[in-house]
Amino acid sequence: METKSILLSKSDYKFLSEHLDKAVMSDYNRNRLKDEVKNATICNDTELPENVVSLYTEAKIESIENKQQFVFKLVLPKDANIKHQKVSIFAPISIALLGYQTGDLIQWEMPDGVKAFKIIAVRKLHDEER
Repeated sequence: METKSILLSKSDYKFLSEHLDKAVMSDYNRNRLKDEVKNATICNDTELPENVVSLYTEAKIESIENKQQFVFKLVLPKDANIKHQKVSIFAPISIALLGYQTGDLIQWEMPDGVKAFKIIAVRKLHDEER
């Protein structure tokens, strides 16, 4: 699968750059995120397209293998709450999704190996959902 450069808002880029080394994650995910952040296309927060997965967005993805669908809301680590589908921006699924757009295929390292997913929908979270 060809790696394309991801799109990041300036604020997400700044946050990731500052917190990447301290975040708790596997070496695989840390290295992957570092590479993606280093090669990312950075744009002003207001210019980031609505369909790009970023901090404070909700992403709906579908497994290529079995068509099962999942919804994740990307939030700051302190706001993560799996009961409310809120996952830390440093969680493996967030790292896999960050900067990609509706229609993109992503690969995510699962306990039983690397799986492929398609991003079906992305929407910005309203303030009260954060």
